[in-house]
Amino acid sequence: MATVLADTTLPTGATATLGGVTKDQTDAFQQLGIALLAAILIVYIVMVATFRSLLQPLLLLVSIPFAATGAIALQVITGIPLGVPSLIGVLMLIGIVVTNAIVLIDLVNQYRRRGLDVREALVNGASRRLRPILMTALATIFALLPMAVGLTGTGGFISQPLALVVIGGLVSSTLLTLIVLPVLYFLVEGGRERRAVRREEKNAARAASAADAVTSLG
Repeated sequence: MATVLADTTLPTGATATLGGVTKDQTDAFQQLGIALLAAILIVYIVMVATFRSLLQPLLLLVSIPFAATGAIALQVITGIPLGVPSLIGVLMLIGIVVTNAIVLIDLVNQYRRRGLDVREALVNGASRRLRPILMTALATIFALLPMAVGLTGTGGFISQPLALVVIGGLVSSTLLTLIVLPVLYFLVEGGRERRAVRREEKNAARAASAADAVTSLG
């Protein structure tokens, strides 16, 4: 529409602007885009305060692109166009999918504080949290199925796209969070753990060398 308007030759002194539904939809997209950025920022700040780390919350935010991938893919498969209800569904997904990641990583951190290394903590944490995460995701998905198939009457033009976005985002984010997030956590935290072990070994070697030197001098 904007391209057609730009290519139109108007008489001298005449102007034309987009209005009505098109303008309202553009404004809604802009406002929802700002809301999405604000939601991600707020979630990150809350997780930084909770985990007392700047890096781990970034790992948890990886689940958000996973959710967007599944949401867009399901809309493409069903042929439902992207609209304001879809963006509202994405806004809802930010809090839903990050919750699963928080539940998993928090338990892994608890195991590490008990003395387990990164690999053991991830294996134990993932095995313990697998069932609750899957049950929560499946319960939400099945609850939204009536909306997704259009059984909501005259409100289906709003509820169906929203439900499809949430369902698609939950499916992709749940599967990928259980696979990709532990891998990223292991790469980052495992590397930090290995560096810490090497530093301790070097310090222990220096201390042993110093003790040997003192003994030989004595």
